[in-house]
Amino acid sequence: MADNRVVQGRMVTPGKLAELIEGERVMDAEAIEDADRDCPECGGDVLKVGYMPSVTEFVTGWKCQDCDWSDTDRD
Repeated sequence: MADNRVVQGRMVTPGKLAELIEGERVMDAEAIEDADRDCPECGGDVLKVGYMPSVTEFVTGWKCQDCDWSDTDRD
């Protein structure tokens, strides 16, 4: 699978996708994957990325390719 994907009309890297979800720069990000879910707001395709916002935390984040919706696995 390609490392870069299109999100809201822009080509993004795994790090940039994680930054869009987190709202700030992250330390590291894994490869972008297709998520097995649809966006709850617009029904669009959702991407998944694992990333480290800090040295002690690993987060899985989801981001819609078509709208601003995003979510994480944080409690």
